[in-house]
Amino acid sequence: MNPALLSAPPSSQHPLLLSFPTFRFRPASLSKRRRFKFFSPLNSLSSSSSSSDQSPSSANLTTPGIFGGKKDLDGIQPVLDQLSPTIRLATSAIFLAGAVAAGYGLGLRFCGTRNAALGGAAVLGAAGGAAVYAANSAVPEVAAVNLHNYVAGCDDPGAVKKEDIENIAKKYAVSKQDEAFHMELCDLYCSFVCSVLPSENEDLKGDEVDKILNFKNALGIDDPDAAAVHMEIGRRINRQKLETGDRDGNIEQRRAFQKLIYVSTLVFGEASSFLLPWKRVLKLTDAEVGIAIRENSKRLYAYKLNSLGRDIEPKQLIALREAQLNYRLSDELAEDLFRDHARKLVEENISAALSILKSRTRAVGGVQQAVGQLDRILAFNSLLISLRDHMDADRFARGVGPVSLVGGEYDSDRKMDDLKLLYRAYVTASLSGGRMEENKLAALSQLRNVLGLGKQEAEAITRDVTSKVYQKRLSDAVQDGKLEMADSKAAFLQSLCDELHFDTEKASKIHEEIYQKKLQQCVADEELDDKDVAALLRLRVMLCIPQQTVDAVHMDICGRLFEKVVRDAVASGVDGYDADVRKAVGKAAHGLRLTREAAMSIASKAVRKVFLTYVKRARSAENRTESAKELKKMIAFNRLVVTELIADIKGESSDTPSDESVKEELHRFDDNDGWERLQTLKKIRPDKELTAKMGKPGQAEITLKEDISERDRMDLYRTYLLYCLTGEVTRIPFGAQITTKKEDSEFLLLNQLGGILGLTTKEIVDVHRSMAEQTFRQQAEVLLADGQLTKARVDQLSELQEQVGLPPEYAQKIIKSITTSKMAAAIEKAIAQGRLSIKQIRELKDAGVNLDTMIPESLRENLFKKTIDEIFSSGTGEFDEEEVFDKIPSDLKINDQKAKRVVHELACSRLTNSLIQAVSLLRQRNHQGVVASLNDLLACDKAVPSEPLSWDMPEELADLYGIYARRNPESEKLVRLQYLLGLSDSMAAALRETGEEVLSMGKEEKFIF
Repeated sequence: MNPALLSAPPSSQHPLLLSFPTFRFRPASLSKRRRFKFFSPLNSLSSSSSSSDQSPSSANLTTPGIFGGKKDLDGIQPVLDQLSPTIRLATSAIFLAGAVAAGYGLGLRFCGTRNAALGGAAVLGAAGGAAVYAANSAVPEVAAVNLHNYVAGCDDPGAVKKEDIENIAKKYAVSKQDEAFHMELCDLYCSFVCSVLPSENEDLKGDEVDKILNFKNALGIDDPDAAAVHMEIGRRINRQKLETGDRDGNIEQRRAFQKLIYVSTLVFGEASSFLLPWKRVLKLTDAEVGIAIRENSKRLYAYKLNSLGRDIEPKQLIALREAQLNYRLSDELAEDLFRDHARKLVEENISAALSILKSRTRAVGGVQQAVGQLDRILAFNSLLISLRDHMDADRFARGVGPVSLVGGEYDSDRKMDDLKLLYRAYVTASLSGGRMEENKLAALSQLRNVLGLGKQEAEAITRDVTSKVYQKRLSDAVQDGKLEMADSKAAFLQSLCDELHFDTEKASKIHEEIYQKKLQQCVADEELDDKDVAALLRLRVMLCIPQQTVDAVHMDICGRLFEKVVRDAVASGVDGYDADVRKAVGKAAHGLRLTREAAMSIASKAVRKVFLTYVKRARSAENRTESAKELKKMIAFNRLVVTELIADIKGESSDTPSDESVKEELHRFDDNDGWERLQTLKKIRPDKELTAKMGKPGQAEITLKEDISERDRMDLYRTYLLYCLTGEVTRIPFGAQITTKKEDSEFLLLNQLGGILGLTTKEIVDVHRSMAEQTFRQQAEVLLADGQLTKARVDQLSELQEQVGLPPEYAQKIIKSITTSKMAAAIEKAIAQGRLSIKQIRELKDAGVNLDTMIPESLRENLFKKTIDEIFSSGTGEFDEEEVFDKIPSDLKINDQKAKRVVHELACSRLTNSLIQAVSLLRQRNHQGVVASLNDLLACDKAVPSEPLSWDMPEELADLYGIYARRNPESEKLVRLQYLLGLSDSMAAALRETGEEVLSMGKEEKFIF
């Protein structure tokens, strides 16, 4: 079908083409292209009952409708309508014959000649033929009018039958491809398509394709012609889109165009790709066509889903699947649409439930109504799950499965509280009977998944509600005596947890909280009497609370009270710890029924905080004296406050020390591997007289062993030890200072400091030993400044050792390290200056000097390289492999493989250099130096055998050989030199015979200059 021209629409018509139900296809008298006329829609303009100006041959519109009113026949058309094809042909033949006969008669009558008669017959015959032709050419128009009247006369376009259309064509003996008849078919089809497509504000209903297909088949119109009609409609919409000036109009035209594209694609199926050239004709892209198909298929499928309620049946899902395929909707989009529909249904129930729960005028049973809405959600979700697992699930619509609120109204953090409120209401309703049924557990799990709550969130809500129910039932059981009368309290509590499906650990936590509340009530007066203890014991037995938990609760509640008393006592200080404070500590320690271990733990925590304060001050002190004073305050605090505090907690007296503690202190440092002779260590050992003079000793149960590292504790102890040894230093004007010696009683305080710091006997001994070694080393280094150890110096060192109390073996070790370090420094200096040879190294080794520790490996390697280099440059030509590869590395403690590698590298480098040096000396006429260089060459060759050497001047090699041969060397060396210089036997023999005559001094001078 050829494309047609579009006539301008009347001013009264709707702006959208889809509002125009009819296109008028008319043959043009002056053009082969077709011209179309549009009529105003029936549903928008009621006044458009008559058409605009028409040509004389067009019919008048008499009755409005989808296809317009019926048309009337005019002129000869009524006559032709009454004639059958046979009668029409016979009449035409008779008429034509009569015209010919009349012409023949008239010509013969008026002219009287035969030729005139034949001429008249021809003229009237031609006129009659023209009349017959005109009458027969009007038959297709008569058939088109009858076709139009037939279709317009049908109340339902779906009642049009293909047989009736064919009978009309057969009645008038016209073909469907006849111009007028074909135009009417296309006009009717176009009108019907425009009437079926909804207006711009309406969506497709889904039956449009079937209606169009049925009507097209009834008309018998071919797909190419029908596709041409669709394309013409598309052109009209596109033109109106271009002519529309406002944005809203463009949007409406675009939606109408998308509907046309989608419906046309479904009408022609797979053939639409070549029957509907949207891209070529209207410049559309594949993406735009795809969007039109996708959006309209989504709307159609969504419209189909709207009829789907909560009572879904398999046949409905099968029908949905078929509709999806017919709508050409992808599985992914269909799945999303189905889930969105299911989510919206669930959201309706959620909104209804929330409105009930949040209503201020909640009616009686409002919670049950909200729970009923949630039950509907669960029933709907269970139905979807069962349908997902149905045997015919492959035939069902895509997306059937559990409901999810993701992507919906309640998929936000702001709505999470509302969802938790619903879940809490359902949990509360499930436990309203005092127990949790199995089916309710499954329902809660399913509801949690539907609402999108996290596992921990749901468990927290369930635990909270169940805890309250458990507490209520537990309270009822205690009040009515069922729990106390039960044979097994544990079994009774376990059955209660089983009925509520409550975790036993959570129940134990509730029991613990109940016990805590009871204990807090009992200790309101800061004391537990016998009545309170009995009540707590009864409660503990009924609730089956383990002793460990009871101790922990007592430690927490009673411990806080006792800790307050201890903090006040400790804060009172040395002067404020009087009888009233001691009485309060004793009352709290025994009245709160704390175990001794618990009380000591609480006291230790408070005391150690004070100890750490003193330690912090000592570390930040300006000098060692101030630091020692802070430590001394800590020792006094320990003796006067902490010791009394511990005695009050234990209920003991701390006035005089026990004999066992004195004996323990006396024998504390007995077994210390001979270090008991240290003078400082002797002074910290208490005796009875000094102990009696100092008064009560300090406690050593609370220490800083776990609070401070071992190194820091030993540093603090060392600081106070130096204070005891050096005394108190007082600075006076003009830079002078006065040192005040301390009494031996300070060493007893040092001993107490070791106990406070938690130092072991070994650690204390190590501090004293290090101080003694440091003192002895400092003075010994002064005496052995030159590294010489004489008899007088040995006596002085022995006297110093006795004064310090250092064991002899440690003193000898220090002396040896000093002398060794001095000797090592001297040896290193000699090696660096090149004054030490391998011979002297061997003498030191024979004298017992350990070269491994005294000489670094790098220096020993350098000495080895220097020794090998001397061998290769000695000029003797000797090379002892055993000496170089075994003895020297052994003396210098060097790895054999490393030594061989060094020798190889030096030999390779010296070999070439020796030849160059020999030639240079030859040119200088230094024959003795030439011989020495050649000997060095032979020595390098012995270390690393070489190939014959090359030289640019062969005569110089001959001169070298001649000079060397004149010195009468060993035959072995001479032969090896001949090989290295690359001389033949004849030349070598000639050189040996000629001797000095071989040298041509004139030539040599010429070469040099």
